[in-house]
Amino acid sequence: MKSRISLWLCKLWLCLSCVPVFADMADINRIFRTTPQLDALEVCQGGGCAKPSLTSLTHAEWDQISRLFSPMPVDAQAERMLIAKAIAKFEAIIGKKIGTSNDKAGTFKNSQFSGQQDCNDEAINTTTYMRLLVQAGLVKFHVVEDTRTRHFFFSGWPNTTAVIRQLDTQARYAVDSWFFDNGQPAMIVPFEVWKDGYIPEGSPVSR
Repeated sequence: MKSRISLWLCKLWLCLSCVPVFADMADINRIFRTTPQLDALEVCQGGGCAKPSLTSLTHAEWDQISRLFSPMPVDAQAERMLIAKAIAKFEAIIGKKIGTSNDKAGTFKNSQFSGQQDCNDEAINTTTYMRLLVQAGLVKFHVVEDTRTRHFFFSGWPNTTAVIRQLDTQARYAVDSWFFDNGQPAMIVPFEVWKDGYIPEGSPVSR
């Protein structure tokens, strides 16, 4: 009974969060459980990961990303800046492969653009990309946590983000790539700031 309630809540979250869409929770669970590999990388699109796509990165493409961390950052703040740039590079490269290059900031009023992603797609993909960075030893000052959702409809429109935690201070940061078009750096801000309704200056996303 408990598992049925949990599944129902997950589906309700996906329905309310960013776009009204039901997704196959099995796909989302599989992506989170599977260790991402450069030659077998599953990413989400279609809203709530309704359309998972299997792709890969060549060694040359991975070099474009890994070179961002050369030289390696000397502290956590510098590492967050490079993570934001790396997410942009991931999106630019993978967008051409799976048809999400035209993904626009936000979700609403963008149905005319092919390959549109909602905040759930963005949060899951960003989490996957950061896990690849950690596996490669490029991220030293943070660990990747589960995605988090703010509001939940009753206190504002829901939004979901990827999350990292700084190892020495235990401070959490939202890593949100939903606020700008595909291929733009993710916004990384303290989680409590994001949770309070943060929208970056210049973002087309409105409250």
